[in-house]
Amino acid sequence: MKTPFEKWTFAAVAAAALSLSLANAAHADSTRANGAQPMVLAANTVDNAEEAVSDTWITGKVKSAFLADDSISGMDIKVETNKGVVSLSGAVPSDAERDLAVEKAKSIKGVREVSADGLKSTE
Repeated sequence: MKTPFEKWTFAAVAAAALSLSLANAAHADSTRANGAQPMVLAANTVDNAEEAVSDTWITGKVKSAFLADDSISGMDIKVETNKGVVSLSGAVPSDAERDLAVEKAKSIKGVREVSADGLKSTE
């Protein structure tokens, strides 16, 4: 079960990630003679923001799935997502739990691939 501090921390990190991605759109240079450049910058920023939201959402869903499953040591597994690729790291008690974590992560919508090279079994 997540503590209120962990929930607050996750919300604060997600908000910070979103605000950093969107900050560039507010600073697009609209004084150029060719109006296409600011639009390109804004479009790229929106794409990056959507990708960050998707990655953040995937990471949260994977972590939540781990924490909700009593068969997985969710607190011992670090989850990172980059462009839909989920990376798992940490240590779990068995190979079976490692395989279960990989399968659970693959089942989350939006996950393109799961890399568990950093997730080691202590058996």
